[in-house]
Amino acid sequence: QVQLVESGGGLVPAGGSLRLSCAVSGDIFSASALGWHRQVPGNQRELVAGINNRGSTSYADFAKGRFTISRDNVKNMVYLQMNNLKPEDTAVYTCALDPTGWGAFGPDDYWGQGTQVTVSS
Repeated sequence: QVQLVESGGGLVPAGGSLRLSCAVSGDIFSASALGWHRQVPGNQRELVAGINNRGSTSYADFAKGRFTISRDNVKNMVYLQMNNLKPEDTAVYTCALDPTGWGAFGPDDYWGQGTQVTVSS
């Protein structure tokens, strides 16, 4: 089974930066779409950024201009660079993989356990 493990979360002050990493095991990485989602307790999980199997990216409005998603098809890694962090960015950030390559992330796709990001004011 495909496994995803996130890292890079932590506590940062408002205006700071973090780079989240997601390591993916398996032989389907290059053909897959990948995405970062986040969830605050009591709220629904929301898409932060996605990147398809051709390298095309998409971002939630709150992430545009601040966050950048990228992938390394040699290392089987996906990253989320987060700059100018705000307290409202505080959440558990989770990566996901869609083996179809289309980026329609759902319960039948692969999900990591998440990494906590806390932004202090």
